[in-house]
Amino acid sequence: MLVLGRKKGESIIIDDQIEITINSVEGETVKLGIEAPRHITIHRKEVYLEIQEENKKAMSNVIDISDFLKMKK
Repeated sequence: MLVLGRKKGESIIIDDQIEITINSVEGETVKLGIEAPRHITIHRKEVYLEIQEENKKAMSNVIDISDFLKMKK
C-alpha cells in the first residue's frame, strides 16, 4: 500500500486517467473529489463489497434450463 500525505486542494493522479483531490478535512472525515472517465466505476468499499455479495448470491440461484422447463409443465 502506498501512503501519501496531502493537504486540502492537493491531488494525486492514477494512471494518467484518475485524479483524486482532497476537498476538505473536518475532524476525522476527509472529503475527496474524484475525476475519472465514465467507463470506470467508483464505489465506497462497503458498497462494493455488498455488490460482490449480491452477485455471489445471484450466481448461486442459477438453475439449469431443463429444470426450468420441467417446472413450467
